[in-house]
Amino acid sequence: KDIFLTFDEGYENGYTSEILDVLKAHQVPACFFVTGPYLENEPELIKRMIDEGHEVGNHTVNHPSMPSVKTITELENEMLDLDRDLFSLTGKTMKFMRPPKGEYSEKSLATTKSLGYKTVLWSLAYEDWDVNKQKGSQYVYNSVMDNIHGGAIILMHAVSKDNAETLDRIITDIKSAGYVFKSLNELPEGQ
Repeated sequence: KDIFLTFDEGYENGYTSEILDVLKAHQVPACFFVTGPYLENEPELIKRMIDEGHEVGNHTVNHPSMPSVKTITELENEMLDLDRDLFSLTGKTMKFMRPPKGEYSEKSLATTKSLGYKTVLWSLAYEDWDVNKQKGSQYVYNSVMDNIHGGAIILMHAVSKDNAETLDRIITDIKSAGYVFKSLNELPEGQ
């Protein structure tokens, strides 16, 4: 009955503070997968994520399709440059990597592993990244609750107003159903 909550952060749309407030109120850990521009433009939010016990994961500097990145050196730079920037800002390093758009290749997975990152995809997601195509908080709620399962890795995008509006209700009802939110650090091997 473990649940893992993750957010992808390509840019800030004004909802991450609200999301962090809800997570703090419920004492729920999450992992925020960030890009280079996000890290550069939102240092205070990054620090808050870490200060409040969340993981900051690697979503690459430039959000490329990993299979399209030509060389191993370029793949390494996409991940390591971001990790170095996080370390410069916070003194923390990244443990988890999420390939942009979930696109990967054998080469990108092998490179990710060789750098010491654990690749984390998701088992529950819905179309929430396009701010011009939001479908309402009830849609978000149903998308999560109708598909929740033990071991679920939930992917949400923090740019969604609908996600921010319904997160409190989702967490409350998932907990009421007997599930426990855990950190990706507690993710079983092989999952």
